[in-house]
Amino acid sequence: MSHRIDLQQQHVGEEEEGLGEEEEGLDEQQVCNQERNSSLDQEDPEPPQIKEEQEELCSSQEGEQLGLKQEADALAENTAASESQTEAREKSLQCDTCGKTFQYKCLLAAHLTVHTGEKRFPCSKCGKKFSQLTRLKNHMRIHTGEKSYPCSTCGKEFSKKSALKSHARVHTGEKHHCCSICGESFIWNMQLIRHRRIHTGEKPYFCGTCEKRFIRKIQLKDHMRIHTGECPYSCNSCGEKFIDLSALKAHVRIHTDEKSYPCSTCGKEFSKKSALKSHARVHTGEKHHCCSICGESFIWNMQLIRHRRIHTD
Repeated sequence: MSHRIDLQQQHVGEEEEGLGEEEEGLDEQQVCNQERNSSLDQEDPEPPQIKEEQEELCSSQEGEQLGLKQEADALAENTAASESQTEAREKSLQCDTCGKTFQYKCLLAAHLTVHTGEKRFPCSKCGKKFSQLTRLKNHMRIHTGEKSYPCSTCGKEFSKKSALKSHARVHTGEKHHCCSICGESFIWNMQLIRHRRIHTGEKPYFCGTCEKRFIRKIQLKDHMRIHTGECPYSCNSCGEKFIDLSALKAHVRIHTDEKSYPCSTCGKEFSKKSALKSHARVHTGEKHHCCSICGESFIWNMQLIRHRRIHTD
């Protein structure tokens, strides 16, 4: 073991001595080079003309470098100033309410009406006001009848590009609007909004006469005809009039003998959904119509009416 250590120390010592010799050799070489250069300087002095040219060249290069540096500094200053101006401009075209930024002042001004509710553009035909000129222009097509956007599939024309885009989903079957509660999907967002009311029980439309409430505005409109007596839908076969279109369609099946509602229990078919619902009680035994005098119940209202005569006779 001691012998191995001695060998290692000897090897390290030899390496150090070798390095020392190399350094001494380098020092000697450097001294020789310096002496040689000194002797060369003494033996071959540069002519004055060459020396002057070199000085002029150095001076010229220094001037060019200084010019380039000044140009670079000026460019950097201009860039910084431009960026500062852009930043200030973007900041000045930023909405103070929501933080949204705009490229032009006119766009910011139009956007601000969203928050202020200001409507500066009235329709000359009906007086309806709009917050933006583009919306007024779209609205004017209702009065002019202009429809510049035809459907490439069915040819139906629309006054708004957004309306055409929405209509196209009828052909593509795209349903982007999905109910988070039951998963049912819809083509249009308004359909989803109405559908959600089934889950929430919300009925925002109510009758001012009887205070009955409805999920959809069209339902309220149809209901109001009960109070006004208006019957705009008439049967082409017999002339009978109806309050709403669904009632007319159900009536027309009497003439066509169309029966679209079969009973799942016995197979009997009906022309009206309400008739099928009433028939189903035969199988379920439900008796919703109760006599207020004796308490006896009946499946159909007509049975109750006939029963009441027993008490009145």
